[in-house]
Amino acid sequence: MADCTTCSGGVDLGFVETVEGKLLKSHYFPSKVGGKPAWLSQSTFPGPVICPLCQKPMIFLLQVYSPVETKDEAFHRTLFVFLCRDVLCCKKNNSDNFLVLRSQLPRDNDFYSFEPPDDESADEPVPASWSRDVCVVCGAHAPKKCGKCHVMSYCSKQHQICDWKQGHKSQCSGDVNKVIEPLKDHHVLFPEFELVIEPENSSEESEKGEKEKMNDYRNFLKSKAANNMVGSSDMDDLDKMAASSADGDKLFMKFREKISEEPEQVLRYDKGQEPIWVSSENIPTETDVPPCVCGAPRQFEFQVLPQLLNHLDLDSLGPVLTGECFVSTPVLKVVVLETNTEKSLYGNRTFQVQI
Repeated sequence: MADCTTCSGGVDLGFVETVEGKLLKSHYFPSKVGGKPAWLSQSTFPGPVICPLCQKPMIFLLQVYSPVETKDEAFHRTLFVFLCRDVLCCKKNNSDNFLVLRSQLPRDNDFYSFEPPDDESADEPVPASWSRDVCVVCGAHAPKKCGKCHVMSYCSKQHQICDWKQGHKSQCSGDVNKVIEPLKDHHVLFPEFELVIEPENSSEESEKGEKEKMNDYRNFLKSKAANNMVGSSDMDDLDKMAASSADGDKLFMKFREKISEEPEQVLRYDKGQEPIWVSSENIPTETDVPPCVCGAPRQFEFQVLPQLLNHLDLDSLGPVLTGECFVSTPVLKVVVLETNTEKSLYGNRTFQVQI
């Protein structure tokens, strides 16, 4: 996992796989979905990740390990995506309920070996010098501690109450010598998977004709895997959306073709290029993507696809786009795109990271 996962020079695709949790620890530099974030820096964490709309804690969605080999300060580089799960904060064509953070380190740093980790290092104990002030519920920065035992840390009052009700109440005591084990599952986080990054197979695309690719796609939709991955109602919405335009919406057809080549993809990484748009509606213009706080323009980096929903406890999610500032300041922008369908919570949305 320590290899650069997004350095193929072309489009890289992300797929979810179930692996041992120990292989998703920070010193393996993982790309992952769900669970708690595997923070890159181990001494400082971003402040409590709070939704600006409802003031509730946001939940970790995924992280992508994407180092920049040409910059010493970004030899290790990870992007973290957070999401508010409150349905009232999900607004059409609005990204306020998403947050993307970036963390980066030089190769020679205070936390990790200069050389890549090996398989045995997954069982190594966490060094005492690493900060452990992270929330026992969600893994975010935790400025609060239990006032009785002074052991458990929390990002917010909401998560402290959650932990208290689900078991800490029966464990907590004023005895500082008593060992208190945190609960393994508070039923707050998304299921945890490794995000496996592989280069897109462009040669296969040139060999297959238009009809053959669409037949592959239709066959996939009839399979059991499709039933587990893509809800029939969501696919009906997408088909109706394509049919609503006079020419069937060429952008949507291109989107569907790309997905049909690798139907299980949940992420597309193509830094500095263009995302694949799900529709001609609501495509952001240059003025819709504000410049970085340093004044530099942002560029597209990756997009998260609706297929990810089927591995999570969510109703619907369209592509989400992410991008970064050209000079790599640590402020990221999420653009959430959405069609006119309003059937489900995140219906047919896509997000992209503009960094």
